[in-house]
Amino acid sequence: MSNPHSGTKAVIAALSANFFIALTKFAAWALTGASSMLAEGVHSIADTANQILLLVGGKSAKKAPDVEHPFGFGRVRYLNAFLVAIILFSLGGLFALYEAYEKYVEVSEGHPNELLEGPWWWVPIAVLCFGIFAEGMSFRTAVKESAEARGKQSLFRFIRATKAPELPVILLEDFAALLGLLFALGGVGLTLLTKNGIWDAVGTGCIGVLLICVAIVLAIEIKSLLIGEAASPGRIKRMTAALEGAPGVSRVIHMRTLHLGPDEILLAAKIAVPPTESAAELSEIIDTAEAAVRAAVPKASIVIYLEPDVDRGGVATAVSPRTPS
Repeated sequence: MSNPHSGTKAVIAALSANFFIALTKFAAWALTGASSMLAEGVHSIADTANQILLLVGGKSAKKAPDVEHPFGFGRVRYLNAFLVAIILFSLGGLFALYEAYEKYVEVSEGHPNELLEGPWWWVPIAVLCFGIFAEGMSFRTAVKESAEARGKQSLFRFIRATKAPELPVILLEDFAALLGLLFALGGVGLTLLTKNGIWDAVGTGCIGVLLICVAIVLAIEIKSLLIGEAASPGRIKRMTAALEGAPGVSRVIHMRTLHLGPDEILLAAKIAVPPTESAAELSEIIDTAEAAVRAAVPKASIVIYLEPDVDRGGVATAVSPRTPS
């Protein structure tokens, strides 16, 4: 089984960074009235809530199976990751677009811009530079944490292919946070340079569009895991080879796999075995095949159901073992 704490360090690093960055962003907004700072503050609060959800999901997934949930609670991690996408869309993206519209209306109606007229014009610049540094360190931690899991895969391929939701969520969130900070810095900087508050609204709008796009990507990827994905092609190949290499197994007639969680796989297979009248012999074949599968995929917890069949001229017939007289 893979490390149960995989991705936890990245989640905690992102949680700590986002909480303190949110405080500084709200302070900068209170001093200057810059809409991009308010949008970024709400963005950081949304990210903080998301990371708490991921930690709670990881803890809940460790609960032991019960009568109503015989296969355990591994999919809680997928559900909480999907909620992350919803929060990022609603609380982060939609609020930023609303705030951009409000700022645009204020500028159009000629309201004074607090950022241009107040003595604290430098605060947003300092906060955004600090935020870029902190988010960069958080993103660096997430990349390092994902290095072992993704191997030679690109980050984009890793996000598409991995079955564990935490690291892809943190990678996308941190990447979006860095871009959002750059949009905010551009909006505030251009507002100060041109003395035109419309750039603050433009930067805020860009943040909103960015967050909505990231939320949609997350929702699509996590939705697939929630519906139920098969094991990776590499794992399927190893499990098939392990079954067909087990003593007494002629071939795999067909096989189905399903991820019950990032590190938990359900395997159901129909295997061809030689005719036998001994239940003990058949049981030994199945036990050996199950052991071979678990040895082939040691980093996963596998629930295995094998149905032995006998091939008769290409037609599979279910074996009904009998105790020899």
